[in-house]
Order: sequence, then C-alpha cells, then structure tokens
Amino acid sequence: MRVSAKSDYALRALIEMAGRADGKAVSAEELGRLQEIPHGFLQAILADLRRSGVVMSQRGQSGGWRMGRPAIEVSVADVIRAVDGPLVSVYGLRPEAVSYNDSADVLQHVWIAARRSLREVFEQVSIQQLADGSSPSASCCRRSRR
Repeated sequence: MRVSAKSDYALRALIEMAGRADGKAVSAEELGRLQEIPHGFLQAILADLRRSGVVMSQRGQSGGWRMGRPAIEVSVADVIRAVDGPLVSVYGLRPEAVSYNDSADVLQHVWIAARRSLREVFEQVSIQQLADGSSPSASCCRRSRR
C-alpha cells in the first residue's frame, strides 16, 4: 500500500485541528505553516474534506477551518476516502469488479483481503485518538491466529 501525500497532509491538518484545546477555527495558512504543507495543495485538500463533511469553513475575522463533526467520529479511513477515494482499487476499480482468467483469478481474493485488513486498522483509529497521541495497539486489529 502506498499512502499519498494528499492523505498524509489531510491527516496532519486534521490532527492539528483536533488537537486545539479551544476548538477555534484555524487558518489554512497556519495549518500549512505548522505542518509544513504547501498552501495551494492544502486548500485543495481542505475543499475535499469540506465536501465530505469532515471539516467546515468559517468566514470572518475569526474565520478558518475546524472539524465538521467530532474528531472521535472521523476515522483515518474516512479521511483517506475523502481525499483519495477507495482504500483499495485495482486499475481504478473496486476489487469485486476486477476479473481475471482462471489462472490469475485468485488475485481478486488477495485484493479483497488487503482491503479488509486496511479497514481493520483505518476504520478503528479516529482523528481524536491521533490528536491525543494514541496509536493503534498491536492487539487492536489483529485477528486471532491458530
């Protein structure tokens, strides 16, 4: 799996927003400066996050960006999907939509299993947990082994 700069920047900006004790809006300029994110790129990312309801913009003197819903309700998976689309795609298709000849058909099962594994981690980790400095424990997402 490859994490895009877009997803990484989006997560860093959201951690910054969620970590503010006062809950006040923060400007894109400040977010970019604090997290070393290029301003133009950050503006496009914030627009994607706004369209998905993850953040909201506030106009005026104390304007800027803030969480659109509680950070505890926003998962890493929500953010990745908002800025990059599906967690796993093959040639731009969902794993179930890919077809192979008989000898390579097993690959479809690999892509589906990969997506399931990513979901096990990404859907359980919230922006609030990241802002609080929590990371997924080794056991949070591990299936029992036989």
